[in-house]
Amino acid sequence: MSPKPLAEMAAEVLATPGGREKTALSRRHAAAWFAARRDGALPQVGLARAPDHPARPEAPQLVDPRDVPRRKPGTPQGRIAILHAVAHIELNAVDLHWDIIARFAHVPMPPGFYDDWVKAADEESKHFNLMADCLEAKDSFYGALAAHAGMWRAASDTRDDLMARLAIVPMVLEARGLDVTPGMIALFQKAGETGAVAALETIYAEEVGHVAYGSKWFHFLCGREDLDPKEVFHGLVRRYFPGGLKPPFNDEKRAEAGLPLDFYWPMAQGN
Repeated sequence: MSPKPLAEMAAEVLATPGGREKTALSRRHAAAWFAARRDGALPQVGLARAPDHPARPEAPQLVDPRDVPRRKPGTPQGRIAILHAVAHIELNAVDLHWDIIARFAHVPMPPGFYDDWVKAADEESKHFNLMADCLEAKDSFYGALAAHAGMWRAASDTRDDLMARLAIVPMVLEARGLDVTPGMIALFQKAGETGAVAALETIYAEEVGHVAYGSKWFHFLCGREDLDPKEVFHGLVRRYFPGGLKPPFNDEKRAEAGLPLDFYWPMAQGN
């Protein structure tokens, strides 16, 4: 039996507030989609209204990015703060990937587009739970610390433009994760925290694919409209990141994800 229309499933995830509940529903919907795809069906995408803001749990308290306390990574509390920040990023990513389906369901796209973003949402759900498990192993939990409220800004800014959403969320924000995650892994390795290391290594490996999905479908849209992808990307970065992108860059992993050097280095701060 085919699942309900995909856009409706996406809207349901976006309307679910709790982190564990949201990610459990996300994974059930992803499993239903891929079960239908394995049976040779192309489930209906349909249409749904994406909310301006996804449902969120009462905690963590969301504050301006400038008001998030500075982390001291060499301390146990500092490492808890890092895990909490990553959990917050992953939960936002779950919503971002379902939002791209619900918000842009009216844009004709090949079936592979939906396969990719359902898979990405499913993996982000797994990543959130890995981080939540790490926090609970340290007698903490997601929501114990403040988190910044700026992560949904990129979704709001690009709510009317699929090409901009692809450029800014996976090709800029998620690509930044490829730059900084190796340093986090090294930090937890030094502290002998093997569970956190294993979780972060899983996230690091799978985030390459999410950046690659962004690059693939961004290039697809540019090709469909006979536009130069590099010029369009530079224009979008100048619009949404007027201060430029922040080096150092993980050139190797960015290349693996389909981001050429001449896309982002000319946009680096100071250039």
